[in-house]
Amino acid sequence: MHLEFLSQGPALVVEDTMRVLVIADLHIGIESEFERKGVHIPSQTRGRFQRVIACIEEAKADLLLLLGDVKHNVPLTSRQEYREMPAILDAFRAKIPLKVTPGNHDGGLDRFLREGELLPMRGAPIDGVWYAHGHTYPDPACAGGLLVVGHHHPMVSLYDEVGCALHDRAYLLGDVDGECLKLEKGRGDTRVLFVPSFNELSGFDLLRLKDSNLGPLTKCVNLNDAEVYLTDGTFVGTVEAIENSRP
Repeated sequence: MHLEFLSQGPALVVEDTMRVLVIADLHIGIESEFERKGVHIPSQTRGRFQRVIACIEEAKADLLLLLGDVKHNVPLTSRQEYREMPAILDAFRAKIPLKVTPGNHDGGLDRFLREGELLPMRGAPIDGVWYAHGHTYPDPACAGGLLVVGHHHPMVSLYDEVGCALHDRAYLLGDVDGECLKLEKGRGDTRVLFVPSFNELSGFDLLRLKDSNLGPLTKCVNLNDAEVYLTDGTFVGTVEAIENSRP
């Protein structure tokens, strides 16, 4: 298995016998929530759409996998989402086959999808790798390999002697406590790769993940020893090392 990091996404290509382009947390319609809270941000969907298309063209993949939270508003679907999502998904389909793992923001998403595009909420294997959104306990059968998830929106801040030198989205790779996550026993070690949000308006400091209530993975992954990678795949250390280096 080979991983490629597309920093302009951020997006991930997972390759074994096929190439899977993985994009997490588009959150189409997020601007309408800001507007309801009194902050007017014009829709940025077109720019995100163009970045997805650029990733599709660069990756030359066999499948586009959206790791949940394709839409943003819950529990209802906003007018912005009704207006924007059909054309966007059709444009993706025109270039590449599409699959979606549903997220906690994706109630009603099935009305925009075609038969066979929606995967089970607890995850599904594709070409030897398991994928899920990451907000629930995954399928116990994912034990013994790699589980790729979104939902957590990890971001990292790196400092030098002057101050904050970098603040950006990041990938997080950690070991799973299989008993805590209720995985099948006797299948070997399991690792989780947290994929950053594609939506530039959403992010969560990865140092706060272990004390968050974002889901079972934050309680069942050894986050202190988890490896942190920038969006271009550059390894920058473990979570604990980054925490200890902060001023």
